[in-house]
Amino acid sequence: MTLKNVLLASAIAFAPVAAAAEMTIGFSQIGSESGWRAAETTVTKQEAEARGIDLKFADAQQKQENQIKAIRSFIAQGVDAILIAPVVATGWDEVLEEAQDAEIPVVLLDRTVDADKSLYLTAVTSDLVHEGKVAGEWLVNEMNGEDCRIVELQGTTGSSPAIDRKTGFEQGIAGHDNLEIVRSQTGDFTRSQGKVVMESFLKAEGGENICALYAHNDDMAVGAIQAIKEAGLNPGTDIKIVAIDAVPDAHLAIANGEMNATIELTPNMAGPALDALEAYFADGTEPAKWIQTESKLFTSADDNQAIYEVKKDLGY
Repeated sequence: MTLKNVLLASAIAFAPVAAAAEMTIGFSQIGSESGWRAAETTVTKQEAEARGIDLKFADAQQKQENQIKAIRSFIAQGVDAILIAPVVATGWDEVLEEAQDAEIPVVLLDRTVDADKSLYLTAVTSDLVHEGKVAGEWLVNEMNGEDCRIVELQGTTGSSPAIDRKTGFEQGIAGHDNLEIVRSQTGDFTRSQGKVVMESFLKAEGGENICALYAHNDDMAVGAIQAIKEAGLNPGTDIKIVAIDAVPDAHLAIANGEMNATIELTPNMAGPALDALEAYFADGTEPAKWIQTESKLFTSADDNQAIYEVKKDLGY
């Protein structure tokens, strides 16, 4: 199998399935704070179109109140099901109960919520803690016992990826006293804030005193790379960089020697979600409460230029 075929299978894995009757599904998306998020939106729309599903799309612009309004609108419209990529983990019980009362199944995409599991059909996510742990273990191996002062760019405060990716990274470096997180601050998963916060880290610590950056997503890492370059330092060499998502620009940065590692988060959460909904509507089959997607570590050992060429047209 060619590299392109492997990556296409991993990234979108389309398997069009004709629905017995057209379904109408509401999709409440967080927004477009990152390239990965834009790819998830594109892939979800493509998956729905391939299956003959009428997808009602609502962009929450990273505000929970907008998501709740959208979900209530979907309920009022009488959609068959609702997909939610929740901006934060808490505050969903009431609206999920409203969907349940209306007998509309809800599927969570790429993020979880702090609510009773009976309120949603399933959650399609990666193992967010595992992603962070892989990043931490990579840095442990990379440093091989040498001292390393780490700065951390966290995701949106209160979101499950920010919580879990931080927990996982700390697990990955646990027991290695040579590694120390000296500063940690949210960059809100955006490239612009990643740059701003990295500038503050460099000013506070001095670039020569920062060994590595761990970013909860690639967009913040790419923003940080610009800040590091503007400070007269060489990203990827003077400051090692590991992040999560494996978006095209991260592969390009690794190919250019400006980033060291990224852990892939597939944007195709909709495929497994729609498979689960189609089976549920066909014969009442209830899926597992968690459908886990795959992750992969990419480093300079991979052909990142070739991977970039494949991924750049996937909607990121």
